Amino acid sequence: MRAGVAQRARIVLLASEGLRNAEIAERVGVSRPTVNLWRLRYLEAGVAGLVDRDRSGRPKRVEERGIIAATLTPPPVRLGVTHWSSRLLGSRLKLDHATVLKAWRSFGVTPWRAESFKFSTDPDLVAKVTDVIGLYLSPPENAIVLCVDQKSQIQALDRTQKTVE
Repeated sequence: MRAGVAQRARIVLLASEGLRNAEIAERVGVSRPTVNLWRLRYLEAGVAGLVDRDRSGRPKRVEERGIIAATLTPPPVRLGVTHWSSRLLGSRLKLDHATVLKAWRSFGVTPWRAESFKFSTDPDLVAKVTDVIGLYLSPPENAIVLCVDQKSQIQALDRTQKTVE
């Protein structure tokens, strides 16, 4: 629910408790004419009257669905990133980054959050993975191979496996 609708609902609820318009205005933090307006709109249309009406003026120029479609296409490899940032996509679409963020919010899109595994863009990834797997499969003689997975903001508090003594 938008903050404006919640504020208008408070106005109507306080009015239903019998408070005067001046008292309602002071409690909600609006002017008395604003209280009058929303009480009248509620009397005329009920709860539906508390929602903003369409406003006159120039219609939106930006098609949010186009921003979302562009977000779903991966960035060019030459940029060296795995997903779009609002500034990067904004410059690509010749839009302000705040416009991109607004579209992402309205559709619930979070390109920086992955629900699945993403591969690194490191060109040497295969060679590095091969080296690491090779250590596990064929460790050097008289050597101990340890794996330490470093991940920020996550702390291992308890052991999941028993230690061998």
